[in-house]
Amino acid sequence: MTYDESKIEDAVLALLAAFSFDGGRAWKGFDFDVMDRLHAQDFIENPASKNKSVWLTPQGLERGRKVAEQLFSSSPGNAG
Repeated sequence: MTYDESKIEDAVLALLAAFSFDGGRAWKGFDFDVMDRLHAQDFIENPASKNKSVWLTPQGLERGRKVAEQLFSSSPGNAG
């Protein structure tokens, strides 16, 4: 099966934002290629380090929270 990479990127960014802490820090247990693409789009800081977490940029945190609300909200009327 072929997947839409932009949808995967949105889902990963949404998960990073949904589980972020310390104002935008998130654990980086996702596919390296997806993380690299999110970094190339300036949504996260460079994931290629020995750290087990990554910082979301302000625009990454904002977009991730919006997508997380669309994908994961339990409130009626917020389904995408």
